[in-house]
This record gives sequence, C-alpha cells and structure tokens, in this order.
Amino acid sequence: MRIGLVDVDGHNFPSLPLMKLSAWHKQQGDIVEWYDQLFHSIGESFDKVYMSKVFSFTPDFPYYVNAKEVIKGGSGYCIRLENGKEVYNTTKDNLLPPEIETVYPDYLIYYDIIPEVKNTAYGFLTRGCPRGCEYCHVGCKEGRKSYKVADLGTFWHGQKNIILLDPNITACKDWKPLFQQLIDSNAWIDFSQGLDIRLMDKEKIKMLMQMKIKQVHFAWDRYQDKKEIVPKFKEFKELTGWDKRKLPVYVLINFNTTIEQDLDRIYTLRDLGYWPYVMVYNKESTKPGDTVRRMQRWVNMRAVFEKVKRFEDYKR
Repeated sequence: MRIGLVDVDGHNFPSLPLMKLSAWHKQQGDIVEWYDQLFHSIGESFDKVYMSKVFSFTPDFPYYVNAKEVIKGGSGYCIRLENGKEVYNTTKDNLLPPEIETVYPDYLIYYDIIPEVKNTAYGFLTRGCPRGCEYCHVGCKEGRKSYKVADLGTFWHGQKNIILLDPNITACKDWKPLFQQLIDSNAWIDFSQGLDIRLMDKEKIKMLMQMKIKQVHFAWDRYQDKKEIVPKFKEFKELTGWDKRKLPVYVLINFNTTIEQDLDRIYTLRDLGYWPYVMVYNKESTKPGDTVRRMQRWVNMRAVFEKVKRFEDYKR
C-alpha cells in the first residue's frame, strides 16, 4: 500500500504516533512518505493518509487529501469541552492498536527535518496520572493512575539522548526499575513533561542523581499547593545542588489565579534557585498586549528575566 503522513502540528517536535505508524507499515512492505498538498493532490491517490495532532487549538489540515482513506488521531482531535470539562473521545481509528503502539519508532522520517532526532529517542515508559487536574487532559485520556506501558528498549536503541514524555512517572509503582533502566542507559535524560515534586523523596532523588540529567522539569500550577510544594522544592535543591538551568518549573497562569498569585510563584521559584517557565492557559483567547502574555514574555526570555527583577519594571 501507499501510505501518507501528515504532522498537523508542524515539524517543531517529532510525532511519536506517526513514527510508529511508519515503522509498522514499512514492516508490512508498504511505501510510506510525507503527504505534500502541492505534489500529491493530483495523480495516483494514497491508500491511507494518517493525520496526527496533539493540540486542540492547532488548526486542522486545510487542504484536500488525495486518499482512499483518511485517519485522524491524537489528543488534538479527541479532546472536547463538555460542561466545562475535557472529555476524551476515542474510536477504533484514533487509538493505535497494540502491535503498532509497541513497535520501535521510525526515527528516519524526521532525520532531514529535525536534525537532533538522529541522536535522540522519544517515548513513554508510563501513562496516566492520579492528580486529575482540571486543566489537564491526561486524566480523561489515559486514566487517573500512573502505570507502566513499556521498557526503555521499546523506543531506545543506544541514542545518546532520551526525551521522556511520561505525565507522572514518579506516581507509578514501577518507578524504581524504570529509573534503573535510565541509569543503566548512560544516556542524557530529559523528563520533558515534568516530575511531580510532591512525590519526590530521598530515594528518588538519589536515583535521579545517578542519571545523566539534561533537565528535570517540575510544575507549580495550583497556587493553593504552596504550603506543601515549597518545602519540597527547597529539599530537592539542597540535596542535589543542581544549577537552575537544569531545573525549569512550569507555571500555569490565566486559569484560576490572580496576577499577584502568579508573581508570587514566579518570585518564589526564582528565590529558591529554579527557572520558572510560564504557560498561558487557553492562550489563543488572549491578545499579545494582555498582561498574561507580557508576563510570559518577561519570564521566558531568560536574559531579560535575569536583568529585570520585577514585573512592574518590565511593564515600564
């Protein structure tokens, strides 16, 4: 068969589902290529075209697709708001079957597009999260429990970098053997989606310190967690002694906090020796001049954030 792929979000970050679909179809002897609306809209049609997107706010692919069958999948197609809550709609077509979910990804399709893919493995060791935060779709998509879905060798074959996409690996009962696999890999590790600082303890920190860590992302999204979360940040910093460049912390704003509460989290994290990284909830509904957007620019431009210590000075 002739198979086409469309990365609807763009090519800033590799699409894991598309890499798995490509690998599986090539194993079946199929021809796999990126679908190009300029060259493929005429002529012989594709047997199947897979379209994948992660973000619901990403506009859908606006062009005619010259294919006998078009299959759309990913969170961007499956999440909808219902009575103010996110609902995850699944069909047999937008979930990968087990034989494809567990296949080793075809990283080759991104080699000419994203050069760092040549030396990087991407994947999930665990899925799900017990937190059920109302601004996050993981709970309705993957369940309110963290559970193991793969060993490292499922998506890593010796690359020097590993980017993990797990939503909350530290909540998984199998965290310890999975951490050991990461230690044994001797690869550079990036926990891109964040570790749960509330679940960190001395044993987990000790194992983290045995890894080659590029970055450990944390998050402080709920202002009301301050009393619980600040001592955990202090302890982690004291035990590791890591530089702030290794310790970015996602800070969600524009959800249910005031500007004063946002700034309190930002200043507190900076004083503790972490790099805050501001994420604007429902950003597409805001304008470039809005306070939340200006706050995001101020914090996330690190050179500016280092020089301009107070938000009111940045506004001036």
